[in-house]
Amino acid sequence: MASRKRALQGDNGEPNGPLSVSKQSRPDDKRHVAAVILARGGSKGIPLKNIKMLAGVPLIGWVLRAAVDSNMFDSVWVSTDHDEIEKVAKAWGAKVHRRSPEVSKDSSTSLETIQEFIRLNPEVDVMCNIQATSPCLHPFHLKEALEMITEHGYDSVFSVVRRHQFRWQEVKKGSDDFTKPLNLDPADRPRRQDWDGELCENGSFYFTKKDLIMKGGLLQGGKVGYYEMLPKYSVDIDVDIDWPVAEQRVLRYGYFGPETPEVVRVMFCNVSGCLTEGRIFLSVSGEEMVSINTRDTVGIRKLQREEVEVVLLTSSLDPVAQSLADKLAKRMGCQVVQVGGKPLEDVEKMVEQRGLKWKDVAYMGNDEPDVKCLNLAGLSAVPGDAPVVAINAAKYTCHSLGGKGAMREFAEHILLQKQKAKSQMEQDRIDRSSF
Repeated sequence: MASRKRALQGDNGEPNGPLSVSKQSRPDDKRHVAAVILARGGSKGIPLKNIKMLAGVPLIGWVLRAAVDSNMFDSVWVSTDHDEIEKVAKAWGAKVHRRSPEVSKDSSTSLETIQEFIRLNPEVDVMCNIQATSPCLHPFHLKEALEMITEHGYDSVFSVVRRHQFRWQEVKKGSDDFTKPLNLDPADRPRRQDWDGELCENGSFYFTKKDLIMKGGLLQGGKVGYYEMLPKYSVDIDVDIDWPVAEQRVLRYGYFGPETPEVVRVMFCNVSGCLTEGRIFLSVSGEEMVSINTRDTVGIRKLQREEVEVVLLTSSLDPVAQSLADKLAKRMGCQVVQVGGKPLEDVEKMVEQRGLKWKDVAYMGNDEPDVKCLNLAGLSAVPGDAPVVAINAAKYTCHSLGGKGAMREFAEHILLQKQKAKSQMEQDRIDRSSF
């Protein structure tokens, strides 16, 4: 077992250095390193759990984003037997191993599936099995764990978390036996601060060399090392009741991409389909009207109080009367701009005029014309009723529908990420002042 120092991420349990490290940092290592996420369609606990939305992202999308952005893998795969999971995997940048029926049974083991994958991909030398149910995984976790194999000679490395829980022997119902402690002396019960606790697998990932898998039939063996993750990053979803808890955890501790969210300076939001339901009402006199949810109005004002400019977009393909645009601008206290059939051209000009970059932008759209803007923006979102093409391009999918609180939900998401980034900046300042 690796020493505790080797297992820790750093003196403060946080990443050492930048999050994204290119494979060029190990130029002499010619081994093919592959990441594989096992995602069978027949989940018994939560149907299609692996692609269920968690904090606006398909569950599997969280670990795929971390794996791809780590820049440590020659290939990133999803092993599945389900068409919908395959579509989501490809949308998030993964290759797909279509597993055979023999390893898609309820009784099939992870080892059997991984062995099939390696037989079909013999170029793989080191395999990382990442669990789809670990949405707080970050690129630096994968980078530092892989370096234990590539730079320090380990044959297998797996993730653990430190638990401070006293364990007692189970007594079966009807037995005359009494329980007894397994990891403590009741006569000398330690305080938490006086006890190091125990290391438990958290299931986030398992790095293993090919020979150990194919010849030894093991995922953990040879020179074994562990990589300790902080409890805040250890989230495992097994039953539906875990979902709300995991969603709150991932909003605070999940990995949202390489850009720092706190730099968001301006938000662009489509009026039709985002701020409204997409319908225009006509009065008897012919006057155009739209319905706006007061929750969304509050969301806009919350952003403005945090000095985030909000620009509402109307489309030349679905124009609204100028009088209605003027009323919207007055009521919302923000600029209303008409854009063409390809919003990117007009939005890009507005970004440049403000001296900003796309990482400074939040964008809310709801259909195919918005895809390029959704892809480019530092933070982007779509309402819950948006078409699949827009959902796949967005970084966040709202639970709320267009015109029914989606704008408010995205505003709170932006502000939460901003608060999270500010907290991290303050912690970095404290850490630096300690030297």
